Amino acid sequence: MATVIRSETHPDVSEYGEVNRDVLSLLGKPGRSYYILLAIVLVVLAIGAFAWFTQVVLGIGMSGLITPVSWGAYITTFVFWVGIAHSGTLISAVLFLFRARWRQSIYRAAEAMTVFAVMTAGLFPIIHLGRPWVFYYLLPYPSQRQIWPNFRSPLLWDVFAVGTYLTVSATFFLLGMIPDIAAARDGTTVPWRKKLYTVMSFGWRGTANEWRHFSKAYLYLAALATPLVLSVHSVVSWDFAMSIVPGWHTTIFAPYFVAGAIFSGLAMVITIIVPIRKIFKLEAYFTPRHFDAMAKMVLVTGMVVFYAYLTEFFMAWYSFETPEREIFVWRLTGDYWWATWIMLTCNGIIPMLLWSRKVRVSIPALFTITIFVNIGMWFERFVIIVTSLAHEYEPWQWRNYQPSWVEMAIVAGSFAWFAMWFLLFLRVLPAVSIAELKEVLPAPLRRHGRAGVAESHGRIGPAEGK
Repeated sequence: MATVIRSETHPDVSEYGEVNRDVLSLLGKPGRSYYILLAIVLVVLAIGAFAWFTQVVLGIGMSGLITPVSWGAYITTFVFWVGIAHSGTLISAVLFLFRARWRQSIYRAAEAMTVFAVMTAGLFPIIHLGRPWVFYYLLPYPSQRQIWPNFRSPLLWDVFAVGTYLTVSATFFLLGMIPDIAAARDGTTVPWRKKLYTVMSFGWRGTANEWRHFSKAYLYLAALATPLVLSVHSVVSWDFAMSIVPGWHTTIFAPYFVAGAIFSGLAMVITIIVPIRKIFKLEAYFTPRHFDAMAKMVLVTGMVVFYAYLTEFFMAWYSFETPEREIFVWRLTGDYWWATWIMLTCNGIIPMLLWSRKVRVSIPALFTITIFVNIGMWFERFVIIVTSLAHEYEPWQWRNYQPSWVEMAIVAGSFAWFAMWFLLFLRVLPAVSIAELKEVLPAPLRRHGRAGVAESHGRIGPAEGK
């Protein structure tokens, strides 16, 4: 009788064939709940598209943007989605370099989230222009009029930073899926899927030579992507820190924004994985140990963010600059006090519940906390942008900004846009890494105790082939 050895990270999975069967079953016919969710997403997306069409036809005046608040919900949501995109690179690249064994189940969904979040964030600078047909003015190209963008502007730095991040993240995402797409190619009989997977697998056969080149390329891209976690959101923070607006001109913004990006991104990963785990019955692959590890990272980054909040208030008081002091007092007690207190409660107080292990391994509690975190992180960007612009230096310029229905519909549509791509991803590509899951599973033992060959459509994974 064969001896069954359990994995530390996936105790309910014991066979290589079981991994293929469970993961590739996601690509089968979905249930009714999937179509209901997709229908809701498409309806919200259609409302957002109608609102954007209305703005294009009638002009940017359909938004609530006023003088001096020329940045509002659009730039708030842009910064929010760029932050969301950071967790995918953190989980897939940084934790890969540190050989964290609990990342295998979750990193594929996090990588997909990164790509789709950057795609969503990239829409908002174009939407914010009001005239989307002239977006190419942002790009440095040799035009006939020899008009070049201002390379000293942090807004242009955003174009390069976000563009580079999207390119590297998408390449890293697609490269890591090649062995799994090959397994899906050999396991499907649907003609269009067969053709698609054949093209995307690049003729993968699972030879030792292919695995050697694959491992080197994946390690190289992981090392290349890791600095982007720090650089991209640092560049986004310089959109604010390079100005002299009260509440913006501070050196803490770069590490503060990076920690906030990782904080919100990890929370979004948990928010997405919980329903996937329930709908597709993947409890064996997303275990309490995975959620406990992610919750600890949410707690650590949340404490860094809360410390940054307190530091901002302290430095405003310590600086003895009247405009700086005034803006932070006004954030707490002025017209936008409700947004500030939502930010402080959701990002500073509620995450402290994660000190309890019972909360960290409770899926409903963790799901609820991460929803509050993402609400708080959107309001954090709103508070930073709107309150500083609405209450700057000259009292006669102070005016309050209220988002219009067009802005709120487009913001809601951005979440639907993101959800649509993620739902399509779940139906077309493997949402859990097959090859890397087999690395953390013990090799099956035969009657005489010798390691058997992995039965995954004739493929040998990187760990099994060693």
